[in-house]
Amino acid sequence: MTEIFSYPSDKYVLLGKVTSAHGLGGDVKIFSFSGQPENFSGYKKVVLVDTAGNLSQPLAVEKFRTQGKTVVVRLASINNRELAEKIEGQGVLLAKSLLPETGEGEYYWYQYEGKLVVDQSGLTIGRITSLFNNGAQDILVVQSGNREILIPVTKSIIVKETDEQLVVNPPPGLLDLGDE
Repeated sequence: MTEIFSYPSDKYVLLGKVTSAHGLGGDVKIFSFSGQPENFSGYKKVVLVDTAGNLSQPLAVEKFRTQGKTVVVRLASINNRELAEKIEGQGVLLAKSLLPETGEGEYYWYQYEGKLVVDQSGLTIGRITSLFNNGAQDILVVQSGNREILIPVTKSIIVKETDEQLVVNPPPGLLDLGDE
């Protein structure tokens, strides 16, 4: 289970979490919440946040390499193992203004979180609480009353998108699972 980090979500997106120091030179391992650690190659500066919500100054990413599902990063001013160990457990943020532009049909997960999900008749299904990737596609986690509904992000299911909501055309049975 990941810690909940308190940070200004209007300005930053949570990329991952520092899991451990790596080596003696100050490198740290970061678990990428997107499941795509290779994306760190495009990030020049990050901000750290602790569980109390304290933000660091922006830190330049000096070195980067992927290692399995993690990324090993050297951050400016973190130049020895002792300093690296002090930031273990902290969240890694990126200013939204530094995110690369998305292409046609592309999106950042944070852009979907909080959106209302309705079916084509306008019936409210629920609100998106998070997303994850199952290896084949992104999956919306939609809170509907007391249950979670998992909805694949595909062109045949997501038929319309606005700033506030997604209109879906779920396959038969998708929304019926778990009904009492």
